[in-house]
Amino acid sequence: MGRVTAVNLGVVTEAQWAGDASGRSGIDKRPVEGPVPVRLHGVVGDFIAERAHHGGPDQALYAYAEEDAAWWAAELGREIRPGGFGENLTTHGVDVTGAVVGEQWLVGSALLQVTKPRTPCRTFAGFWGMPDLIKRFTARAVPGAYLRVLREGEVSAGDPVQVVARPEHGVTIGEVFRATNLEPELLPRLLDAPELPESIREKVNRRLAGRP
Repeated sequence: MGRVTAVNLGVVTEAQWAGDASGRSGIDKRPVEGPVPVRLHGVVGDFIAERAHHGGPDQALYAYAEEDAAWWAAELGREIRPGGFGENLTTHGVDVTGAVVGEQWLVGSALLQVTKPRTPCRTFAGFWGMPDLIKRFTARAVPGAYLRVLREGEVSAGDPVQVVARPEHGVTIGEVFRATNLEPELLPRLLDAPELPESIREKVNRRLAGRP
């Protein structure tokens, strides 16, 4: 059983980075203390700016593993604090990349469901000040997982992460990321997961049919 090491909320950041559109971003997330309410739309108090691409039921929360962050810190020779990937939940002892699409996590009193991997964007690269971050993040293929809220509740740093249900299809977050970014031969496999968000399912069907 893993645990949450930090619950992080986004602060308003002026995202005027080179090569990115001007505007506000919530990618800069900071650890907070005490129980934090989780609602269907996400963590109460979390700032989300561009709701066309962020937030929503399939992306209510984002989880990233402390162990994967440590790899990046060693690779880049820089400190990466909790929330540095824009994650709401920093975890320890949880195989986030190996999580099965549709599996359910009991965290605090909230029931969460794994939905899809994170796709790196220019805002992420600008926040880190690394023009090649999208390429490097994609090659590493350890994307973290978005979560849907099945039951509202509260989460805190230190809460266990209990996997209470896991679909038998076995399609993992890592497989979805590699199929859609690196290994298109894996695309048919994704259709075995009925819990896969419709936006990804439509993309997979278009690509298999040879449509743009």
